[in-house]
Amino acid sequence: MSANIHKRVTSQDVAREAGVARSTVSYVLNRTPHQSIPDSTRKRVFEAAERLEYTPSSAARTLRRGRSDVVLCLLPPWPLGSAAGALLAELTTSFSERGLSLVTHIEGDGIQDPGKVWQEIAPAAVLTYHPVPPNTERAMRSAGVRSVVVLFSPEDGPTGGLIRPDERIGRMQAQHLIAAGHGRIGYAYPDRRALVDFAGPRLKGVETMCSEAGLLPPEVCTVPLEAQSAAAAIKHWQYLPEPVTAVCAYNDEVAQALIAGARLSRVDVPRELAIIGADDIPTAALTTPPLTTIRIDHVTEARRIVETVTAILAGKKPPAAWDTAELFTTIIRQSA
Repeated sequence: MSANIHKRVTSQDVAREAGVARSTVSYVLNRTPHQSIPDSTRKRVFEAAERLEYTPSSAARTLRRGRSDVVLCLLPPWPLGSAAGALLAELTTSFSERGLSLVTHIEGDGIQDPGKVWQEIAPAAVLTYHPVPPNTERAMRSAGVRSVVVLFSPEDGPTGGLIRPDERIGRMQAQHLIAAGHGRIGYAYPDRRALVDFAGPRLKGVETMCSEAGLLPPEVCTVPLEAQSAAAAIKHWQYLPEPVTAVCAYNDEVAQALIAGARLSRVDVPRELAIIGADDIPTAALTTPPLTTIRIDHVTEARRIVETVTAILAGKKPPAAWDTAELFTTIIRQSA
């Protein structure tokens, strides 16, 4: 009994089909400049490649160009919701438009070590959410990684980082509530420890705004994505000596849990308790009442990341520091 094994189509097969030299196929398909190849010959090569369903070898491209076309994104084991998914989708599209492929690797127990991943795929660049130890970065660069960029590093972090201060989100949340006349603010913290990298700065932003306004620090409650627990947090806020009248939620999902808890407790939102979220996920506008939130511009976010990486790969100076205020917009609906 035999099996049909399909041999990979090579550039030599395309050259034979088109009746040209293999070097001509390479020049045409790679659009090599300054080559005097007749249009009729170019057409024959493209048609032959299409008939044979020829796909260039990524390994061959890497050898020819001296680098791969892969950008490796190392993600901590965060729960990937709508916001993270939106950013990854925009990054994938933006890199693709520049001839680069984004590969995402989520770190965690039982998952292949990130060191083995970048060694095996030899990426042109590595994106990471946490600073890379100096010895690891040296090993990456020795292996051919030309760009190591730390995403959303703290403001006092490494010079190679891109800063997206989540603290600004907390400041904008509190600013909106204070401007609406609320003098006692709560903060709904997520119950997932993995989110501390985002939740900590957002809470700090709320604390800073309360301090600047001369208010008490925000009363913090951990709120799971469950109505009963959210109702218990609301009860706690209501029975303080100075009751909380408005809450900054870590994100829209936590805010929606609070709205469900308020409904369970027969607390009117926003008349008795105003709630503001963050991320502006697709269901935020469908909540009852529709959720006031902070929108993040993932298109601009992705564009700046890609501009930084591609500039470094091209041997150019990365774009100057940018005003991250352009990333965030307060979307006013009916919950606050």
